[in-house]
Amino acid sequence: MSKETARLYHVYDPMCAWCWGYKPTWLQLESALKDKLEIVYLVGGLAPDSDIPMPMEMRSQIASYWNKIESLLGTQFNHEFWTSNTPRRSTYPACRAMLSARLQGAEKQMLTAIQHAYYLQARNPSDVSTLIELAREIELNVEQFERDLGSAEINQALMQELRFARSIGGNSFPSLFVVKGESVSELPINYQDAEVTLNQIDHVLGKI
Repeated sequence: MSKETARLYHVYDPMCAWCWGYKPTWLQLESALKDKLEIVYLVGGLAPDSDIPMPMEMRSQIASYWNKIESLLGTQFNHEFWTSNTPRRSTYPACRAMLSARLQGAEKQMLTAIQHAYYLQARNPSDVSTLIELAREIELNVEQFERDLGSAEINQALMQELRFARSIGGNSFPSLFVVKGESVSELPINYQDAEVTLNQIDHVLGKI
């Protein structure tokens, strides 16, 4: 193996229910790999900006995904979200919040805050007001966060990150890729067994 650093890219969206379902296994994986290779988070941009209320058919479809994930993985969801909010198919604001928090070294804290707000507390991360509340709750510099969140620079950074994620094959979430030099290897997502993925990563690293 050359001295060039191998990276594990974790492509996620903070409002992706399957990413929430994967989180316990991902955290095991991340803990086991933190000294082995560089781990890089990439936001996925599941749904662009929209002020249009989500159609009832789409609400029912996404709610059914929650039920499926709950049944398959035992993931906890607060289904009151669907009756206590006006859902919109819009995750770009939450993705910008991730990049804004990253500037303050708090991307992972913000991810957890958004997921808990959305899936456990029935709060809507499509709303900028919710994102600012979460920044306050995790003790970010709120003025800086709010300024960054609405900035052209953060929006440009989001577009660049989405393009890069797509360029390596990150079109669904969660996705995992081992990248070293020109070599890009996608890993199948095992939602319940981190050991399977660890073995796959060892195999990939042994070949590049």
